[in-house]
Amino acid sequence: MVPNIRAKVRRFAPQFRQARASALNESDTVDRIRRFFEDVLGYEIDDISSETMMKNKYVDLCLKIDGTIRLLVEAKAANVKLRDRHIEQAEGYASRNNYQWVLLTNGVEWHLYHLTFDEGIEYERAFVVSLAEDGNADEAARHLALIHKQSIKKGHLDKFWEKASAMCAFSIGKGIFTESVLGALRREIRRSCGVLIDTEDLAKAVLDLMSQEAREAMGPIRIRRKRKPRNTKASPRKESSNGSTEVVSQPPISRQRNP
Repeated sequence: MVPNIRAKVRRFAPQFRQARASALNESDTVDRIRRFFEDVLGYEIDDISSETMMKNKYVDLCLKIDGTIRLLVEAKAANVKLRDRHIEQAEGYASRNNYQWVLLTNGVEWHLYHLTFDEGIEYERAFVVSLAEDGNADEAARHLALIHKQSIKKGHLDKFWEKASAMCAFSIGKGIFTESVLGALRREIRRSCGVLIDTEDLAKAVLDLMSQEAREAMGPIRIRRKRKPRNTKASPRKESSNGSTEVVSQPPISRQRNP
């Protein structure tokens, strides 16, 4: 179980809101963020390295566990609006050292990114939370507890990401658009409505029910079918490397790895 940091977050949040209201500069904001890591998230002074250099640029903070860097932090002044491009410096440093987690924050807003390096650098937001309102503090604390020193050390952050990845639109879409799932839905519609729907038409109807954001996250939609026995004659289909066949039912949609 992750540590309960709600009370500490509620006490600390007004300091960040005050920093935003007074347009506190970046250096002083970083000092407050450092104290947050120490007082709320369980890191010792020796766990936090400042301004790690990468090609004449710096990553603001590196968080270590047992002497190994586990989280890079890119910090901005309290009143700066956070944008994905702000992690570019940390992203480059992470790719050279195979670090998977980058945190972007101005103290009020906290954006955690998970990075992969299979084909270039790809990043996805793991969570986005805000301390701008008192009512958000408990929800923010629930997520921020995942980057507590003990949570990372015990694998809670990695387990959170595994579950989040399994439940994302891309994974769910991959599960829905299979011959077996669509077949079950097709049979249920025939039972309840008395109409037998073509599988490709059903796939398109299901896709139309989804939001544009979900469709973009899922990428190209294909109906994955089980390969028929070799002695069975069937219409030519594209065969995948894992033995399934794929029928394109929708023009390709680029997968958005960074929403």
